[in-house]
Amino acid sequence: MRSSMPAAGLGGAATTEQPHWFRTLAVRTSYYTGRPLAFFTAVALIVVWGATGPVFHYSDTWQLVINTGTTIVTFLMVFLIQATQNRDAAAIQLKLDELLRALESARNEIIDVEEQPDAEIERLKAEMAGERRAG
Repeated sequence: MRSSMPAAGLGGAATTEQPHWFRTLAVRTSYYTGRPLAFFTAVALIVVWGATGPVFHYSDTWQLVINTGTTIVTFLMVFLIQATQNRDAAAIQLKLDELLRALESARNEIIDVEEQPDAEIERLKAEMAGERRAG
């Protein structure tokens, strides 16, 4: 499925380009946070936090530390991961469009189908399902 964010030059739609620094930050952050080291670091932080519970008598402040930390990290990661997903989806869609253009038997009218209303997408889906059954 194509990203809901239009890519430059596709279907004549204009787009706001991400600043280079943000794109770089999003891609690198997504890469490093998806590594085993990031997971084990998070587990270690939770273990250390849990182990300090008795020291801080399981106080409200002790609980607030983990709640606030995880909320902030989650909030920021949502935006960074979405940015990398949008970029990946746009790149995959471009590759698929290129394949459709290269195949003589492909129906080029569906290249920009993601820009069509839902009703049109459903109509094309039903049409293709009928072609598969007939063929």
